Amino acid sequence: MSVTVRFFGAARTVTGSCYLFETGAGRFLVDCGLFQGPKTLKELNYRPFPFRAADIDAVLLTHAHIDHSGLLPKLVRDGFAGRILATRGTIDLCSYMLPDAGSIQESEVVTLNRRNAARGRAEVSPIYTQADAIATLQSFTAVDYEKWVDVFAGVRARYWNAGHLLGSASIEIEFADAAQRPLRILCSGDIGPDAKLLQPDPEAPAGFDYVISESTYGDRERAPITNDARRARLAAEVRESASHKGALLIPAFAVERTQELIVDLVGLMERGEVPAAPIFLDSPLAIRATEVFRKHASSLDPAIDVRRLLNSPQLRFTETVEESKAIARLTGFHIIIAASGMCDAGRIRHHLRNWLWNARATVLLTGFQAQGTLGRFLADGAKAVRIQGNEIKVAARIRNIEDYSGHADGSELARWIAARRPVQRGVFLVHGEEPAIAGLAERIADRIIPAARVFQPLLDDAYELTGPAPAIVDGSHRRRITPEAVVRLDWHNDMSKLILDINERIEAAADDRARGVLIRKLRRALNE
Repeated sequence: MSVTVRFFGAARTVTGSCYLFETGAGRFLVDCGLFQGPKTLKELNYRPFPFRAADIDAVLLTHAHIDHSGLLPKLVRDGFAGRILATRGTIDLCSYMLPDAGSIQESEVVTLNRRNAARGRAEVSPIYTQADAIATLQSFTAVDYEKWVDVFAGVRARYWNAGHLLGSASIEIEFADAAQRPLRILCSGDIGPDAKLLQPDPEAPAGFDYVISESTYGDRERAPITNDARRARLAAEVRESASHKGALLIPAFAVERTQELIVDLVGLMERGEVPAAPIFLDSPLAIRATEVFRKHASSLDPAIDVRRLLNSPQLRFTETVEESKAIARLTGFHIIIAASGMCDAGRIRHHLRNWLWNARATVLLTGFQAQGTLGRFLADGAKAVRIQGNEIKVAARIRNIEDYSGHADGSELARWIAARRPVQRGVFLVHGEEPAIAGLAERIADRIIPAARVFQPLLDDAYELTGPAPAIVDGSHRRRITPEAVVRLDWHNDMSKLILDINERIEAAADDRARGVLIRKLRRALNE
């Protein structure tokens, strides 16, 4: 049986996870995620899929995060009629996350089209609507951990807890072959770190032909962390923020990261380790996801009373836009947790617009910030940023705490790959930016697996897997964007930075005459 894999997402980038497997009996996807980051990359979300949706027989979904599930409604709308196989936790989360994503896309397109109309530009349509997302939920089929499920003739799959998120899975896939033993492949999904709050350690069997492994933090080594040490670091950040008597803004992924932070923040307040203060959960999605965590509390860490902590009187839910806007009238120390975790969408952008210029505020980044996102610019020390067309000076304290990361670091990933041995034919490193992939490749090459068997696919690369080693398939499809456009900031980012630099230079000029000289130089440059 011929087996081909095509890397249509999360290749040299951490978003857009989507791998197409083809056999003589059918086709299936592992994940169908949304691209995030630079606009050049995000534009792929609006383009047609690089395959016919109606030709896909099934989707194996590793977990609910939007960079893995976020294009499923588009897939169904475009003609996919098969099953989406996922764990019950993933299905419960997607039942809120996908409609929320459709609603956000609709509302953001309304705002964009208002600006386009004023500029004389054509209208755009959302990638999909909330109605498309709701219709997609009918395609989900629940699977149990560690039990085989048939995908279609000659292909079966088994899900293993990946320790990353409620319902997250690594997926073991077997391709039957009457002439020889089955071809065995493991897709890691996202692998959780050691001592992950709420989640167990990742699990998976050993002995594969291929492993397709994430590499988000493949070039990083975190100091060993315990639950007590993590809470101590969070407490120090909260106390410092409280001393400034302003808002503590926490951009957080609505699912898992938010619930982990709430559990620890409430616990710290109950023990008197940080000042008691209102915690505003300003995300309708996070509020609904919190209900899912309450529902699945029995499957989480039994040492933590999740239900009680998520029902704390310190926790304030702000469902409506009016309630969200009312937070802006508050003075004194308070905590706002809002999506998105990379500051690229959602209500956190409004709170950043209200507080970034204020030296009394603190922004606490708690997760990976992809290249080209607002969160990455803040993490890298930007002195000013543009939010919804407005220039905002950054006077707030920007802090970063990686202890709540949902991803294993480089050494943890290397140990996870080593535990899958023997890996006979190769390891593909995906779901990482180039330095992270290179860092993980260095960790495992010749130490865990021969260097010749470590592969770093580019976006849209295809490999034939049935030979003694993977063979790249040349000329079978056209690249949608150049490899350079995947890994670098694009002209949209350069333009935004240029506008900020021009404004800064003109404001810093000694007088109106000096400003006029600068403007004339700029005009001459444009005319040339």
